[in-house]
Amino acid sequence: MYDLIILGGGPAGYNAAERAGTAGLKTLVIEERALGGVCLNEGCIPTKTLLYSAKIYDYAKHGADYGVKFGSAEIDHAFVVERKNKVVKQLVSGVGAKMKKAKVEVVKATASVKERNSEGFVVVADGKEYTGRQLLICTGSSAALPPIDGLKESLESGFALTNREVLDLKAIPERIVVVGGGVIGLEMASYFNSVGSKVFVVEMMNNIAGPVDREISTLLQKEYAKRGVEFILGAKVTSIKNKAVTYEKDGKVVEIPADYALVSIGRRPRTAGIGLENIGLKLERGAIVTDEYGKTNVPGVYAAGDVNGKSMLAHTAYREGEVCINNILGKKDRINYNSIPSVIYTNPEVASVGETEESAKAKGLDVNIESITLKYSGRYIAENEHGNGIVKVITDKKHNNILGLTMIGSYASEIIYGAAMMVETEMRVSDIQKLVFPHPTVCEVIREAMFEIK
Repeated sequence: MYDLIILGGGPAGYNAAERAGTAGLKTLVIEERALGGVCLNEGCIPTKTLLYSAKIYDYAKHGADYGVKFGSAEIDHAFVVERKNKVVKQLVSGVGAKMKKAKVEVVKATASVKERNSEGFVVVADGKEYTGRQLLICTGSSAALPPIDGLKESLESGFALTNREVLDLKAIPERIVVVGGGVIGLEMASYFNSVGSKVFVVEMMNNIAGPVDREISTLLQKEYAKRGVEFILGAKVTSIKNKAVTYEKDGKVVEIPADYALVSIGRRPRTAGIGLENIGLKLERGAIVTDEYGKTNVPGVYAAGDVNGKSMLAHTAYREGEVCINNILGKKDRINYNSIPSVIYTNPEVASVGETEESAKAKGLDVNIESITLKYSGRYIAENEHGNGIVKVITDKKHNNILGLTMIGSYASEIIYGAAMMVETEMRVSDIQKLVFPHPTVCEVIREAMFEIK
């Protein structure tokens, strides 16, 4: 008998397990693959490892812009992949050590919920039954695969790739088509563009980067178009087969020959085949329905991470798992989805939190919108010879508090947490004007933006 059984050892699951175990709950984690989930094994961490190598390669190629000259720069893709695997292995080992320290039992198996009885919830894994008084479902998500002609066969042949397979390519492709202009697609487009591939991005929407502020996403698109990435927007992919991606746009059918096609049109919660129907768990569009406390419609059952479909980000999953454990322990806690930051780790980086110009207008909010160049920052100019970054701030006209911020430029991923704190605590413009930012830094442009708001 366990106090808590957690299905899934990704960011939501393993972080929640550590919190639960440390608090004294007898905890079991059942994970079918490796601890760390998609984020650590085939998402956040491995992609950032590749992107950092690409960034160094870019620095080497353009060092002359800063008075530093190299010989002919080369990138060893096989070594980059090998290093990626080393980084992942080290971090997965670290998660395992955390589980041991928190006295969390880990079972590597595929699990399914069998039933709810008088003692709790019965879970079956590798033919063995485990019972827990409470259940936390953190089974994550998988790549969305639309019914495109030839896709299934192309995945089997290795021509079509998902986020999992693309990270283990042995050689740099000459031509790669990225189907989907969201975060995963753009980050991989960035990497392969830097290392020398001809990259095509085919996106059904008329803009890239999904809900990111349109002015910012347009700047990102222009930057990568200058580097040679070809964007085909407002296009519907009709087939992926015979070493080619075919799409329709404006009544025309076009075929793009390529070495590989990366399918990155989003992710879907993993709720099928794990027995959720056996306990009457409520789903909507394939996602587990949860409230702000992580509770489901079944008492004693919680869900966190991608499986609830709310905010498919690892850091959201961490916080959701913590909220669930706190409520299990009797400490009332809730998650505020309005102040969760998001990042696209391209070069330049894009980071945002809260409302954008488009979302504020769609909600009918009465706001001030201020956009200023990062060239207000001396450090930005010193480190970006051809940079064209901006920061855009959304503030409430009536209360003068900050509702959202988006920026494109260096260090954006490291700066955005400060803006998230401002949104979370509903800081007013006058409050932020009084903050002292270190100089010279890129982040001080946020303070400069506050003085531009009338």
